[in-house]
Amino acid sequence: MILENRIAAFIRLGDKLRNMPPEERKALANAASAQNPWFDEENVSCAFNGITRILDEQYLREWLYPYKLHHIQPKKVGVVMAGNIPLVGFHDFLSVLVSGHYLLAKRSSTDEVLITRLAQMLIEIEPAFAEYIRFEERLNEADAIIATGSDNTSRYFEYYFASRPHIIRKNRTSLGILTGHEEKDDLKALGQDIFRYYGLGCRNVSKVFVPEGYTFDKFFEANKDCHTLLDHHKYQNNYDYNKSILLVNRVEHFDNGFMLVTKSEQLVSPISVLFYETFTSHVDLRQKLAAVKEKTQCVVAAHGWLEGSIPFGEAQCPMPWDFADGVDTIQFLRKL
Repeated sequence: MILENRIAAFIRLGDKLRNMPPEERKALANAASAQNPWFDEENVSCAFNGITRILDEQYLREWLYPYKLHHIQPKKVGVVMAGNIPLVGFHDFLSVLVSGHYLLAKRSSTDEVLITRLAQMLIEIEPAFAEYIRFEERLNEADAIIATGSDNTSRYFEYYFASRPHIIRKNRTSLGILTGHEEKDDLKALGQDIFRYYGLGCRNVSKVFVPEGYTFDKFFEANKDCHTLLDHHKYQNNYDYNKSILLVNRVEHFDNGFMLVTKSEQLVSPISVLFYETFTSHVDLRQKLAAVKEKTQCVVAAHGWLEGSIPFGEAQCPMPWDFADGVDTIQFLRKL
């Protein structure tokens, strides 16, 4: 299959997702939610919207053009997919197939429904993909590996796949920067970076850096509509549990009724909790960010004012060239 056919098939997949009838999208979301209760209809729909953005023809061609993928020697690429948010493994799915390789995918047990359906749709569009896509439990046949997991599982991956070319991703999280000068719309957009997917993604903001003396009143007011998070029983359970832990341990915190904010030097906060840390100057802030760069997926700031940051509200809207952990997947695949 030539490159142009591969690209054209994915463009058509984006069109099909964009024009999917509401009842079909709802049925898919219900099936996914039955397997993983965190995958509710709103978040599945958000994941689909993110994929259609990646598969926009202009973005897709602009992304792939520099790599010269016309003469790839196909290899079997094993992909160990995460399942923390809906379709989190799609970018690897796309990268392997559009570059001309065979995909051997180990699906997450918590996200099998959606990626399987997208594979079916892609094969309906371009039947030649049928011989390029296999879902496997073991990746013994793979010539190369792309694996996403926790810091603990990454050590296993590094050992098990040491003899093969590989990309091994570890735990990362995302950070927000507040100065106290943000408008209500800015703070509301930051709320989306925090609360989308219930905070389960590596691109979710789990910690913010704030100037000394900062108060969260305006942030809480801007995001008061997000109290509907408590309608999800698993989120409610996490909120109740984490609140009780903070109270029992007498940890100073802020509580707006559905979210807990507490000071911590740690990066990854539990569900329903936002960590914060103060800074004294821009120099101090940059030093703190540099110290955790290897554990940071992205940094958000109002209108992207800080060099290297992206605007509030865009953490969960990556472009195709926004590679996880900053590792260029296409370059890795091109060189196999």
